[in-house]
Formats: sequence, structure tokens, C-alpha cells
Amino acid sequence: MTAFAIKQWLKPAYLVIRQWQIPPITLVYRPLFWMLQGGRTLWSGLLRVLIWTPMFRSRVSGGQGLYLYDGMPQVLGPVEVTLGQGCRISGVSTICGRPGSSLELGDNIDIGWQNTIACGTRVILADNVRLAGRVFLAGYPGHPLEARARAQGLPELPHQARAIILEQDVWVGTGAIILAGVTVGRGSIVAAGSVVSRDVPANVVVAGNPARIVRNLEVGDET
Repeated sequence: MTAFAIKQWLKPAYLVIRQWQIPPITLVYRPLFWMLQGGRTLWSGLLRVLIWTPMFRSRVSGGQGLYLYDGMPQVLGPVEVTLGQGCRISGVSTICGRPGSSLELGDNIDIGWQNTIACGTRVILADNVRLAGRVFLAGYPGHPLEARARAQGLPELPHQARAIILEQDVWVGTGAIILAGVTVGRGSIVAAGSVVSRDVPANVVVAGNPARIVRNLEVGDET
């Protein structure tokens, strides 16, 4: 019998073995599920309270009422970070900056999963700003424009690093990119996947690449 024939003969048995499962006995596995979930939640809470939060606060200024989840944000470079009160930050986030740069968070800020905040000079998030997942605030490019300088591994030039300001009550959707030098006005919304390269006025919705105004918002508009 050839190797191919043996393989074909064993394949049905292999598929039966691979797909075999223990029956889900509710009286056994339901309590086990809740036990594992409870243990995971308890362990995560202990890490947050005893390790991640005090360790992160030792690196930044302020942070009263800070709530971290899923670990501790990565802080790279000599950026100065100041937190307001009641901020909620995903541990799966990165904060980086050039020498002399700063990140200033107001009160009641949400920074979601996989955000990157690159501080060229200053990044300011005023009170009640919300950043969804995978938002990129690109305060500096990390590379110079000239190809030969990039090939030599030189950093960006100082004029390429500029401030980013998100005024009070701004909401930035998933996957949006806000470039250096941009101010987003109070109460405005940046739609998911947008690339914002110019200032955004207050109380509008912007979308697209490059982002453009697609809707004006009335104050207090919830529709």
C-alpha cells in the first residue's frame, strides 16, 4: 500500500477524531465558565489596582480617578503627560513624543483600544473628548521629507512637528487620523476612517479623506 493510499484511508478517522467534542453538560460547564470568568475579572482588577494604575501614574502628572483597562499604556520618549480627573484609558495604547513635547488631558476623557498619540509639540484633549479605537493623532511624522535624510535614519525637522488640539466634547471615530497642526472645534465629530489635515470648526461632522464637513450640528442635537 502506497503512502498516498494510507493517507486517504486514515483521513476519515483523523477528521472524526479532530471534530470530536465532549458534550456540553450544563450542570458542569456553566459553573466552570462563570468560575473562570470571575477569576479572570478578579485577576485583572487586582493588576489594575495594585500594579498598572500606580505604575502609570508614577510616570505622569495628575490622574485622580484614573481608570485603566487591559493593562498599561506604553509611553515612549521624553513626552510630558498630564491627566485631568476621571479619565479612562485603554492599556492597549501608545503615547510617544519628541523632546520638549507634552500631552495634556482634561477631565472625563475616553481613550480607546489601540490608540496612538504622537506628540510633536503639544497634544491637548479638552474635557469630555472621546477617542474610539485605532485613532492616530499624528503630531509629527517620524521621518524627514528628503529621501536621503530618511535613508540615513535622521529624524523629522522641527517645522514638521506641530500641535494637535481637540476642544471640549469632540468625538473621534474608529480608525480616524488627525494630522499635525489641526484643531478640532468644540462639539465636533470626526467620522470613522477620516483623515483630518485642516482645522475643523465647532459643531460639525467631518468625514472622508481628506475630511470634509458633511453635516452641521445644532447645539444639543442628539439625532
